[in-house]
Amino acid sequence: MTANNETSTRAFSAFEWTVAGRYLRARRKEGFISVIAGFSFLGIMLGVATLIIVMAVMNGFRAELLDKVLGFNGHAMVLPVASGYPIADYKERIAILKKQKGVISAIPFVEGQVMVSSRRANTGAMVRGLTEADIKTLKSLNNDKLQGSFDGFDKSQGVAIGYKMAWQHGVTLGDNITLISPEGPATIFGSAPRIRPYPVVAIFEIGMSEYDKGVVYMSFAEAQEYFAQEDGASAIELKVDKPDKIDTYLKQYASAAGPGLRFVSWKRSNASIVNALGVERNVMFLILTLIILVAALNIISGLIMLVKDKGADIAILRTMGASKGSIQRIFFLTGAAIGVSGTIAGVVLGIIVCLNIESIRQFMSWLSGQNLFPSEVYYLSQLPADMDVGETTMIALMALLLSLLATLYPSWKAAKLDPIEALRYE
Repeated sequence: MTANNETSTRAFSAFEWTVAGRYLRARRKEGFISVIAGFSFLGIMLGVATLIIVMAVMNGFRAELLDKVLGFNGHAMVLPVASGYPIADYKERIAILKKQKGVISAIPFVEGQVMVSSRRANTGAMVRGLTEADIKTLKSLNNDKLQGSFDGFDKSQGVAIGYKMAWQHGVTLGDNITLISPEGPATIFGSAPRIRPYPVVAIFEIGMSEYDKGVVYMSFAEAQEYFAQEDGASAIELKVDKPDKIDTYLKQYASAAGPGLRFVSWKRSNASIVNALGVERNVMFLILTLIILVAALNIISGLIMLVKDKGADIAILRTMGASKGSIQRIFFLTGAAIGVSGTIAGVVLGIIVCLNIESIRQFMSWLSGQNLFPSEVYYLSQLPADMDVGETTMIALMALLLSLLATLYPSWKAAKLDPIEALRYE
């Protein structure tokens, strides 16, 4: 039987799978090719896993950070146009805002900067005054880590502080801390500082370092009196049903609420954070995709070497009647097996790491003796990971596509091999 008498076989038949499988199980003299195939498998696996892990951590970091920030400041802030003056008719404005489309809540608060003093330390802080009813709606405060209670907060004449502030000042529930404000009562010598002690009635843990060590909550009426706000509010915090549409909502709210107010959305107030996270996420995706691309190039080099090594085998198969398409599919299956198995292994490894990311971080910190995720730098106390099904699927499909494309040229070269030339020097 000659090379021109090709036997037509069904595409991806058992014969083609069997030959491709034997080529993957390299013998001793083909060990170098087997090593290249192994590195290609490891490269794709590690590339896919790393990309899934990093994207999940970036997603989790963004979600957690925005959740903490928005949990504290809401989706929009309503401020007086004249800085330094309170919103005197805040009750009427809130009544109007609550009737607008998409508004979930409108909470007034009094805010001011103070110095917190104790026997151990003196630190700066921001005081926010809220009513008992409003402070109980904040899920970031009312969690299982809350010490004390907000029951009777309006009449307690006490304050709630973060656990880091409590640690810095060495205080616990029932102890006093002193708040010092430079904007005190006017005297003939100028403004005298307002100094007043307050008992600690609650200690909270939001999970964001800046808030846990730099925020003090006080009752709304007490804060009005302390900062001499009379019957006004410093600002109004808005929460809406669709935060991503906040800019569209604010145009309607500004028109309905009337003059004298300015609206600041969470996108505007946190623009630097949102933009930085977006840029970092895109750059990391591009950089880590190169790992998969390099692994795909290893598949090409490994298959080309395999084709050269198997030249005589290819010639014999051709003279026995195997078609060019059959030869091409055999080497396509050989390379595709590396890419598919590497991608599947990478997805599994990535998912396992993402599900145990915090335990892994703690172990690595213990092993290295260093804090690998300091909350003072990253603002969060835990390493978050939020896997997106669509994104993970896209990464897997991209790895499969690159792997399959990498097999096309070597398999085409194998099919184009001339049997006579291949056997001439055998």
